[in-house]
Order: sequence, then structure tokens, then C-alpha cells
Amino acid sequence: GVQTCALPISQGRLEALLNFQTMVADLTGMDVSTASLLDEATAAAEAMTMLLRVQSRRVDNVVGPPQFFVADTCYPQTIDVLMSRAEPLGIELIVGDMGTVEFGDRVFGALVQSPDEAGMVHDLRGFIARANASGVLVAVATDLLSLVLLSPPGEAGADVVVGSAQRFGVPMGYGGPHAAFFATREKHVRQAPGRIIGVSVDAHG
Repeated sequence: GVQTCALPISQGRLEALLNFQTMVADLTGMDVSTASLLDEATAAAEAMTMLLRVQSRRVDNVVGPPQFFVADTCYPQTIDVLMSRAEPLGIELIVGDMGTVEFGDRVFGALVQSPDEAGMVHDLRGFIARANASGVLVAVATDLLSLVLLSPPGEAGADVVVGSAQRFGVPMGYGGPHAAFFATREKHVRQAPGRIIGVSVDAHG
């Protein structure tokens, strides 16, 4: 009995994850989405470490520890997790105002949030263009449901989009962290964390 019912259950789970990835990629305006990250703060930390890997050439060519900018309007729990993850990796975290930040040679990436911790929606196109002009890649933390109405971060030029899927799932009353989402560009897919559920075509089409 176990053998015969195991396939449909796993197949159904894969199909659900594929649907989740498709929805996230569509709403964020990104090329690919992964499955199975714990929560939003962890996804943001994974974005930071992925951008560090992607920017390895830039990081290797500067003197001093690599720097990662975090907007002070990000969720405080996200900033706390980033600090914990950055320290053992030798990353210097810069928390500040996204409107006035200057990108030095050691800054490899940035994280901004919209809607932010106060619920403010930001037009990120100017910030992302300024960051990219300095060779800095940008991750955006966002609310998935807000993207039903707002322009997706992918259209603004984001390299990574993260957040919590709680708004589409189990209510807060059940406790614990809610599943994160993580979307990125096709060119970064080999560096992306988590799993990517794909569709293949067999010999019979």
C-alpha cells in the first residue's frame, strides 16, 4: 500500500511547488523562482550570500572586507538575521538611508524593502539604476500580495526578490515562520539557494 500511494503524493507535492514557483515568478517579474526556504529573513540572508558569490570577481579585486548595504526601512528581524549571517562570512553590513547612500568599491550588493516596515511603497527604479551604475546588485524584499497591484521589482531591475508567502497561505494563528519565496534572474540560477522544480519532456513528448 505504501509503495502504490507514495508516487501520487510526491507528484502532487511537486506540482504544488511548481505552481508556487510559477506564481512567484509571475508576480515578482523575475525569470526563475526557487522552493523551500524557511522564512523571509532567511531568504534575505540567502540573497546576500548569493550576491556575494555572483560578485566574487568584484570582491576579490578590492582591499578590505566586502560590504552589503541594507536600507534602514527593512524589517528589524531581517536586519538582525543579516547581521548574524554577515559576521562569520566577513561581510561588513551598512545599514542606512537608501536615498543618500554612496556606493563604494567594496559594496557588492544591497537590500531594500517595498512596501517597507512602515507600509510605505517606494519607486525603486532610481535606486536600482544608481546601484547598478556602481556595479552593485540589488535584492528587494516585498509583499507578494501587494504585487497583484504594484509594478513588480523585476521590472525595476532587481536581481533578487524575496519575501514571505504568508499572505497566500496558513494564517498567523498556527505559529512559526511562514514559507519564504526567492526569485532571481536566469543568469544567477546556478547560484540560487533552495530547490528549483522543473518540467522535462520525455522521449514520448
